[in-house]
Amino acid sequence: MVLDKLGSSLKDTLKKIAGSTFVDEKLVNELVKDIQRALLHSDVNVQLVFELSKRIKERALKEETPGSLTKKEHLVNTVYEELVKFLGEEAAGIEADKKPFKIMMVGLFGSGKTTTIGKLAKHFQKRGKKVCAIGLDVHRPAAPQQLKQVMSQINATAFIHEGEKDPVKIYKEFEKEIEEYDIVLVDTAGRDALSDDLIAEINKLNELIKPDEKLLVISADIGQAAQKQAEAFHDSCGVTGVIATKMDGTAKGGGALTACAATEAPIKFIGTGERIDDLEPFNPKGFVGRLLGMGDIEALLEKAKEAIPEEKAEDMSKKFLKGDFNLMDLLEQMKAMKKMGSLSKLMEMVPGMGQLKLPKDMLNVQEEKMKKWEYAANSMTQEELEDPDILSASRIDRIAKGSGVSSKDIRELIKQYRQSKKMVKMFKGKGTKNMEKMMKQFKGKLPGM
Repeated sequence: MVLDKLGSSLKDTLKKIAGSTFVDEKLVNELVKDIQRALLHSDVNVQLVFELSKRIKERALKEETPGSLTKKEHLVNTVYEELVKFLGEEAAGIEADKKPFKIMMVGLFGSGKTTTIGKLAKHFQKRGKKVCAIGLDVHRPAAPQQLKQVMSQINATAFIHEGEKDPVKIYKEFEKEIEEYDIVLVDTAGRDALSDDLIAEINKLNELIKPDEKLLVISADIGQAAQKQAEAFHDSCGVTGVIATKMDGTAKGGGALTACAATEAPIKFIGTGERIDDLEPFNPKGFVGRLLGMGDIEALLEKAKEAIPEEKAEDMSKKFLKGDFNLMDLLEQMKAMKKMGSLSKLMEMVPGMGQLKLPKDMLNVQEEKMKKWEYAANSMTQEELEDPDILSASRIDRIAKGSGVSSKDIRELIKQYRQSKKMVKMFKGKGTKNMEKMMKQFKGKLPGM
């Protein structure tokens, strides 16, 4: 998970609220110290930490509790709201409302700018946009080929001119061709440090291209130094937003996020992994929800839309609700989940599931099982997929040989399928009562409940 340690610390803090007998000044002081410790360990600026904790403390002790909430719920809500404000409050997306919509990418050397261009291109492709990139990094010898390679992964065009050392000439060479695209991503040169010649070159290109967005790609592992870089780029070429890369597994990510949010250049996207799909629009509300174990239902729905067409999703949900789904439908569901990302990332987005702290090993084992089940299902006949009840011992042995999956794994798949059918039948007709019963079992285990 992104900022895993910070998330774990904050969840433990919320559990302290849930487990307390009542809310008093002593609890609030303990809570504030825990939050301070968690944020400082994530490399967040000391001054920003104290400003945040002061606001939480003031609100917790002085604000009247709304009639609809208990004191515990109000305290949890205060922590959530103040963390959201801390990270910029509202999502600052990109509305590509003209053609071509030009996005100029700037950043330091090694920030992952070219890779991020590929991820951003994929993001817009998923939304039905025709995307291209143009390579204006003339200083790094491998840059044009790297850009071409990254864009070829998603079958998108990269306009490059190897050997040409004037970025202005390259842009003018392809100026007419890029007019045919919805989104044009402009790759510019990076540097080891923020230098005068870099700023001069970016300013020159800025005047020529007149980009609709200027995005600073910054590596989260530089921590609090991100603020200085973001402010310098913003002052010199009017950066309109930031993409924070390498957000997975870095302790300094908190410093980079809050430092950028403190400038006038909002974070628009975060890189959450190495895959081409591992780029997310940054939404402070959803991000904080995940950190606190409250989930991010908007991001989950967005991923679901990308993985399954709306009509297919509707048809699948009807089948599952009726209980007349077969192994083919279960296989489709597994494929869709695979497209949505790893199980651990999906679990973060489901409200309440982030609180369970399920061991990563357990989730990895489940992912491996799902892979094997998919291999097994691909070795079944149409008849077997439509009617799994005909899967005899001899058929299971045949499928095992054909798929390279053990008979035991195939029996587990059949067991999982039957359990799913049984559960649906159990809820049919009396679903509301059963759901209420389940909710009562969870009550008291999650913060604010």
